[in-house]
Amino acid sequence: MTAPVRTTGVRPADPPATAPDPHIAAGPPGGTAATATDTGTRPARLRELGPNWYAAVMGTAVVATAGTTLPEHPPHAALAGVWALAAVALVVLLAARAGHWLRHRDRAREQLFDPAVAPFQGCLAMALLAVGGGATALKVPGAVAIGAALWAAGTAVGLVAAVGVPYLMIARHDVAPGSASPVWLLPVVAPMVSAALGPPLTAHLPAGPPGQVLLLGCFALFGMSLLATLLILPLVLSRLIHHGPLPLPMTPTLFLVLGPLGQSTTALGNLADAAPGDFASLSVLYGVPVLGFALLWLALSAALVGRAARRGMGFSLTWWAFTFPVGTCVTGAAAVWRHTGAAAFGWLAVVLYVLLVAAWATAAARTVAGLFSGALLAPRRRAPAEPVPTRARTR
Repeated sequence: MTAPVRTTGVRPADPPATAPDPHIAAGPPGGTAATATDTGTRPARLRELGPNWYAAVMGTAVVATAGTTLPEHPPHAALAGVWALAAVALVVLLAARAGHWLRHRDRAREQLFDPAVAPFQGCLAMALLAVGGGATALKVPGAVAIGAALWAAGTAVGLVAAVGVPYLMIARHDVAPGSASPVWLLPVVAPMVSAALGPPLTAHLPAGPPGQVLLLGCFALFGMSLLATLLILPLVLSRLIHHGPLPLPMTPTLFLVLGPLGQSTTALGNLADAAPGDFASLSVLYGVPVLGFALLWLALSAALVGRAARRGMGFSLTWWAFTFPVGTCVTGAAAVWRHTGAAAFGWLAVVLYVLLVAAWATAAARTVAGLFSGALLAPRRRAPAEPVPTRARTR
């Protein structure tokens, strides 16, 4: 009689460093590889252009916006230049994505119905909002008109994504158990960005009902996004604990969890600035503990990113996750500093801003290099099957 097999309680070995990034290079549903050209001989340069590219606009715009909130902010001209770069990138991407839908409608639909890619549809809304918020914060020419138009458009797109993507996940996507990812937060965080960037616009509205309606709407957007985030975060943590670290290319997305934490703190701080009555105490009572958890998550994420780097994590567009979420923590810390006068939070905002600028410079440089080399828009290859684990993971 053979002895019964005992389980050891250790997880299988980590997936190899060459595991594909499902958000950038994975094949379409069904595993059919894309061709390198259109129906003719012209290279299909736009075929692999996904909604995740809007993350570059978000990450660039937040460098400008966050800089205006610091105790001692960088020169206005430098911040305005960064904002202009984000605005140009937004226009170019909007045109490119429109061309993608016109010329590669089949691939665009695949992206919409791919559970790994669909959550990135929320990035469009946040890109619109980030550029609009930057215009208002920097007071560029036409700031109010630009800010209001992009806030309205971004909020509308964000609400569609916040409802539409979860609907697709429930009704159309084939989501495997234990596959929760931080990218699930992207569509539901967009309303929180609207809640944070709406209050400054009330100063340009007539006194009375118009401003009140906008503020109440921002509070509703805040609650909508916060409660949705609270539903998703336990799924993400459970996936990490029970199934181990994310595949190497996806490890940077752990920083996405910082987004709703920093953005919600920013939102309450901005609402306290614009709302009548004493809301400053509420923003501080909420913001301080939430920023505390954000720092804990930042440390955990940094440790896991370091682990992934030691195992050969290469560059991909997921590196832009190091930018916008950290930027929201900068604005959140600055909001607490503004309402308390505590120098510690001012210094925290400065330190986080230094990290933000370093991350942005790295991601931007690698993205430009990838564009020139063609690597970031290369045709997709068939994703290799994940090997069956053959040994226990002990480190």
